[in-house]
Amino acid sequence: MNKNELIAEIANRTGQTKKASSNALEIAIEAIMREVSQGNKVQIIGFGTFEPRDRKERKGRNPQTGKPITIEAKKVPAFKPGSEFKNMLN
Repeated sequence: MNKNELIAEIANRTGQTKKASSNALEIAIEAIMREVSQGNKVQIIGFGTFEPRDRKERKGRNPQTGKPITIEAKKVPAFKPGSEFKNMLN
């Protein structure tokens, strides 16, 4: 399922227009991204938790030259599925 298909599904289930459904989805995604980028968790009970995680500095290798390089530490977004979501898969 891609974004347009998700918007169509939301519109179909809610009876709203695709434009209204698209706006609602955009607002939800932007809110999640903003909160996680500010270092906060976003927990949606039954679905899962979005959170920032620290990735440590590590050694790597330049694929073109083969020389060793240091990959800097950084924050990355992470998603941990909730129990209800996990149960749907099994």
